[in-house]
Amino acid sequence: MKKIRFFNTLTRKKEDFKPLIDNLVTMYSCGPTVYDFAHIGNLRAYVFADTLKKVLKFNDYQVKNVINITDVGHMTSDEDQGEDKIEKAAHEKGKTPEEIGRFYEKAFLDDIAKLNIDKPTYMPRATEYVPQMIDLTEKLLSNGCAYNTESGVYFDISKFPDYAKLAHLDMGKMEFGKRIELQEDKKNLADFALWVLNQSNHLMQWDSPWGKGYPGWHIECSAMAMKLLGETIDIHTGGVDHIPVHHTNEIAQSESATGKKFARFWMHSEFLTISGEKMAKSEHNFVTLSDLVKKGYDPLAYRYFLLSNHYRSKIDFTWDKLDQAQKTYDNIKKLGTKDIDNVREAAIEHEINEALADDLDFPRVLSLLHSANNRKLWEKYDSILSLGITQDEVPKEILDLAKKREDLRKDKKWAESDKVRDEIEQKGFSITDTSEGTKVIKI
Repeated sequence: MKKIRFFNTLTRKKEDFKPLIDNLVTMYSCGPTVYDFAHIGNLRAYVFADTLKKVLKFNDYQVKNVINITDVGHMTSDEDQGEDKIEKAAHEKGKTPEEIGRFYEKAFLDDIAKLNIDKPTYMPRATEYVPQMIDLTEKLLSNGCAYNTESGVYFDISKFPDYAKLAHLDMGKMEFGKRIELQEDKKNLADFALWVLNQSNHLMQWDSPWGKGYPGWHIECSAMAMKLLGETIDIHTGGVDHIPVHHTNEIAQSESATGKKFARFWMHSEFLTISGEKMAKSEHNFVTLSDLVKKGYDPLAYRYFLLSNHYRSKIDFTWDKLDQAQKTYDNIKKLGTKDIDNVREAAIEHEINEALADDLDFPRVLSLLHSANNRKLWEKYDSILSLGITQDEVPKEILDLAKKREDLRKDKKWAESDKVRDEIEQKGFSITDTSEGTKVIKI
């Protein structure tokens, strides 16, 4: 196996990677909170995690990975204040929390299929792992790292001296009172909820040793990760926005409960900005994958756009940049197989492999592939790029269903066409409407 180096957020440097157990890599990626459609900035984190997984597999590692579904407990502040995002959406839309969660979960699955993101080994819903969250909270109470109050069970950060290690926080300068409405019964300003109590209007509640309530957002990921992957995992991924709060809290509670390192490598993708500002639903300045498709862009052109920038670099999204990515992507697909000198081909492959192993340097990889101008090489590395340069042949049965759906859409029979779409997806294929027509690919 080739030596691979990744940038570890925990140490702020590139380190040689080797899994804890033989050639098996365990990887956890913080998944979506399913209260709205994912925007293309959210999806950047999953394209990054997907390429990471595929580079590991390309280098002969087995990968067991998790992308969770958060369907309870994520507050609008990303901390302990505000409304539960799922509950808020349920009230606004007149639906149940479960209806909201399942609808947007399906939308997320549709998006990752269009981007050729492989489904993870496990995709647990938070609501299905509440017993594990209660068990973990009980451990933290029993070892003195948590305390019980009228409003909930809180983790006591003073009991974890390394609380600031991931985000390199200066605890003395953090002004919590200026950014959050403080719980009066917390011991420390930065203590966070493991279990929330006395919220009688909350629609999702479970019995617990402390009373009826629901889990905090942070405890969910620790419980699911440790249940499915073990107490110490190789790699934990997410967006950089997770570093100062969510991932910091995951480390504190997990390592306090087990006495072991929670994740050996922390890897984070940077923001996708728009007009220089972070793309965010709360700011109403976001673009969804469906928006791109409606404008005639291929979702895989957006994947190419992301790969042309390093995952640790901010990207400012513009339609002009996406136009250029679409044109370049279209030209790649039109490439023919030309003869290439064996020595030159070997040299390019060596450089590509070195770039992949150097903290996923995809901009360098794409530059080398463009310099070769050879379809054969693009196809060889498409198992990682997943740009659809090579496609499995689509069975006639699926093509017939796609044609039937297209005819129904022309007749504006939207409900019937959606049923055909669902049938196609149940058979393992994704269907996307592009400016060049309907595109069907194997998921």
